[in-house]
Amino acid sequence: MRRTIDQHRLITLILWMAVFSMAWAQEEEAKDCPYFPGMPNYEIGQHQDLEFEAAEFYDGKGSKTVEGRYWNREYGLKEGALQASEIQIIRNYSNAVRKAGGRVFNEGTCNAAACGDFEGMNFLSGAVSREGKEIWLQVVPHANGGYYILTVVEKEAMRQDVTASDLLQALNNEGHVALYINFDTNRATIKPESAAVIEQVIAMLQGDSSLRISIEGHTDNTGTPQTNKVLSEQRAKAVLAELVKGGIDAGRLVAVGWGQEKPVGDNATEEGRAKNRRVELVKK
Repeated sequence: MRRTIDQHRLITLILWMAVFSMAWAQEEEAKDCPYFPGMPNYEIGQHQDLEFEAAEFYDGKGSKTVEGRYWNREYGLKEGALQASEIQIIRNYSNAVRKAGGRVFNEGTCNAAACGDFEGMNFLSGAVSREGKEIWLQVVPHANGGYYILTVVEKEAMRQDVTASDLLQALNNEGHVALYINFDTNRATIKPESAAVIEQVIAMLQGDSSLRISIEGHTDNTGTPQTNKVLSEQRAKAVLAELVKGGIDAGRLVAVGWGQEKPVGDNATEEGRAKNRRVELVKK
């Protein structure tokens, strides 16, 4: 009788474990990228979602690094489903890009030397704009359409999560710290998403009343040296104005524009240019 009860408990435990496993699997089930879903006869296998990542895309001229919200999906053929050809997979996504008013940079095998690491590959590369956001995608089919890999990046400027103590430590240790504040293109208007960085600079200055800083603007080499110099100074002054608005004495601050004179990255690459577009705080 005792064995029967123990067996019953064991069976009950196994059933409950199975139920929880099914619930967990359903909770963890991957979903399509919000911009480009998978094809009907395919299901998601390996996948990755990242808040901020860089990926390489072919832009029609060469390899381009795009940073931002990142999705990667491997779509495999469902059991018993009809397999699509590689050209059908590529055409499906190229039609979606064109229908959305986007640009297709490559559709098929890329044989040009400018393709770099993509040379000889059969793939789709394109970009669309949706609600002011630039969305890049790449689709690479494999095994004659047995599976394919979709990579999507919602482009955004580098974000910076800092605290007042981080900034002060960097200033004390290095004498300067780079801030990646987002501005409107070719303007000195600070975008709302950079408010958190400004707030931390204000908190740092409020925490040390003896601290004086130089706010120094920098650009990449796009445009002319003169216009870059003017733009960088305007952006430095815009940051200064925000600090004063936050209660910091203007006498503790000075704004300088260096333009493209002091790069910290390679202007030949998009990643390097992104690093060069910065505002630095320099301890006085």
